[in-house]
Amino acid sequence: MLHSLHVHNLSNMPDQYAHQSASTPARWAHVLLRIFAGAVLWQHGAQKLFGMFGGHASGIGFTLSGVAGPLEFIGGLLIITGLFTRPVAFILSGEMAVAYFLMHSPRAFWPVENHGEVPVLLCFAFLYIAATGAGIFSIDHLRHRNRPSSIMS
Repeated sequence: MLHSLHVHNLSNMPDQYAHQSASTPARWAHVLLRIFAGAVLWQHGAQKLFGMFGGHASGIGFTLSGVAGPLEFIGGLLIITGLFTRPVAFILSGEMAVAYFLMHSPRAFWPVENHGEVPVLLCFAFLYIAATGAGIFSIDHLRHRNRPSSIMS
């Protein structure tokens, strides 16, 4: 049975790694992946918006960097804290795919040749996080822990 995917449905799906059936090392590895992927993206947003970390500030506007900067800066913070994780990770996964295909793939086919390793890895990391949720150490977990579980036993 196919269900339509809506942002509301995406943010209310059960969090796979916050459930007690997941092993403790898997739960914490998931949290660390979320936090560090968000931190890497946040740094790229800070480069684009403020010129931090050796970047060049491009500001906000209707340019690729002007759109990507706020997405990466704000989205990275939301991923790090685990707030609205699923819909934000889904959007960021798409943004990383666009960044790869527009900025890197025209240079060469392989990511190692076109310096697109980071966008490719972040694209799939965020897609994974969108599918599995924020994990135990997140604001989303705090917001949803008192709700009845919708995971069928």
